Amino acid sequence: MTGASAPVPTAGVAMTALGVALIRAREIARPDRLYADPLAEVFLSAARPGFDAGRWAGLERLAEQYFEGRTLAVEVVDEHVRESIAAGCRQVVLLGAGLDTRAFRLDLPPDIAFFEVDLPELFDFKEPVLGAHRAHPVCSRRIVAADLCGDWERVLLERGFRADVPTAWVDEGVLGYVPRAASYTVVETATRLSAPGSRFGIGRFQVDAAAPQYRALRELVLEVPEGRPVNGLGPDGESWFAAHGWRTTFRAWDELIAPYGRPSGLRGDPAVGHVVAVRE
Repeated sequence: MTGASAPVPTAGVAMTALGVALIRAREIARPDRLYADPLAEVFLSAARPGFDAGRWAGLERLAEQYFEGRTLAVEVVDEHVRESIAAGCRQVVLLGAGLDTRAFRLDLPPDIAFFEVDLPELFDFKEPVLGAHRAHPVCSRRIVAADLCGDWERVLLERGFRADVPTAWVDEGVLGYVPRAASYTVVETATRLSAPGSRFGIGRFQVDAAAPQYRALRELVLEVPEGRPVNGLGPDGESWFAAHGWRTTFRAWDELIAPYGRPSGLRGDPAVGHVVAVRE
């Protein structure tokens, strides 16, 4: 069984989940792969029948354009999760989890509580596919079907999240699709729920929103080719964390990816990289 009858996310931000799955599927085919995600192709096989040829081809073109930087970013987030757990975090919360499979593919301790937060319609597709493939997580995986612009905190707590346990928070780009005010509400909620020692990974990237690939992404995902919504935490995100009880450490992108020996279009700008905020 492939789960092909599951409702396919063919519109909106959920489309980005399929784009990242395409990137992960391409990575596993490389002899020098950084990670292996055999479930990526399972999702793609289940999703493709829900697309017309032109829209699927557009998704593949975008995945190709973003591959070099995005596949390295997946590995950077993998390392953030591993380092957070080694530092004492016993919970992981993926904000906008999409078709993420870290609860299945990373070598995580079985007692880790791994929460995936995303829209109900995303899980309507994801869970039947995983079930049909008989995929089993390595830890305590719990889905949180909720909108980050809504009352996701209540659902997270109902699923067993404990605010007294250090947590690794992961935003792999979803806040870039959330309006700025709502993005700050998300991190305010995460701050309130974070025990000392919790960690939050923050990307610090500067992109040209008018560049063709970003226009194409907005058109495919948001269907607003000319619009430039003010989303995400913006340039003040890092300073916000520092002012609200988090200790922040920045590592430049070149430094992060140097051990992998792989090209990335983001190289060369010392202001681009990854911030880890630790709750004090």
